Amino acid sequence: MTGVAITANDEALAAVKYDADGLVPAIVQDASTRAVLMMAWMSAETLALTLAEGRTVFWSRSRSEVWRKGETSGERQWVREAYYDCDGDTLLFVVDQDGDGACHTGRYSCFFRSFDGSATADGG
Repeated sequence: MTGVAITANDEALAAVKYDADGLVPAIVQDASTRAVLMMAWMSAETLALTLAEGRTVFWSRSRSEVWRKGETSGERQWVREAYYDCDGDTLLFVVDQDGDGACHTGRYSCFFRSFDGSATADGG
């Protein structure tokens, strides 16, 4: 499996608004199921890497380093589409999820817990 390199124009890149730490939230959605898989942080560098490489690359706040999703787990995400919201302060990546899931817990999605304790979003 491979991703699609996306050529972003300068206007689109300039529209992205980073927080005081130089980060912007990035939501990842499965291309086939449309399920929201996860949210992570991107810097200008990791956004550029993601667009160029066609796979998700994030900034790890806990480790203060570039983090290629699935580098150690094999649960890679191959980019199909990339968007930024109307305010430019949130990114959305539509991906093909490689492996069993996106969550470090082994789940398909990081969003598997409901506030009321009823059924989970990923069926687990």
